[in-house]
Amino acid sequence: MLSYTETLAYLFSKLPMFQRLGPAAYKADLTNTLKLCKYLKNPENDLKCIHIAGTNGKGSSSHMLAAILQSCGYKTGLYTSPHLLDFTERIKVNGTCIAPEYITTFVHRHKSQFDAMDLSFFEWTVGLAFQYFKDQKVDIAIIETGLGGRLDSTNVIHPIISLITNIGYDHQALLGNTLAQIAQEKAGIIKTRCPVVISSFQEEVAEIFIKTAA
Repeated sequence: MLSYTETLAYLFSKLPMFQRLGPAAYKADLTNTLKLCKYLKNPENDLKCIHIAGTNGKGSSSHMLAAILQSCGYKTGLYTSPHLLDFTERIKVNGTCIAPEYITTFVHRHKSQFDAMDLSFFEWTVGLAFQYFKDQKVDIAIIETGLGGRLDSTNVIHPIISLITNIGYDHQALLGNTLAQIAQEKAGIIKTRCPVVISSFQEEVAEIFIKTAA
């Protein structure tokens, strides 16, 4: 079995990654993630999730919500990206990072199947987070999107509530050149019969969220 250092080298170097390859690493559909989740027996379906998208404020909103829920006694999973110092920071339960041993075991167990699926780095980490939160039996999981929303790998969940922070210009080559186009992509996390909170009113994109949620 690979060591933790070797496992990270595999994840970072052997798989497509947006930070390394840029737009070439972006997969504009959810086919791989759906295959991945089906292979793992859909751990995301056992989770009560809060889904968070937006241009700025996703990380701070995610961490504040996690702290509030944890202080109220809920066992809280938190999935964010990117990390600052170590990969384990991306996946936490009650503020404690995922154990390196869990990561190495997960990669060892599923590597051949996931290689056959040609998963991206982000698809790998999404599957890892879903499985870990299920195994940890969290009461609630806060899931932050990686890029956009509509076609983001996290957008296979059925959240109990969605949150969209402010909309600004980011990843325009992938999400669109106008605020309206970018907002439309972020609005993709809005689900039927699921409450949505828009944390910043912006007149130029408000109608998009209203129509999507209608």
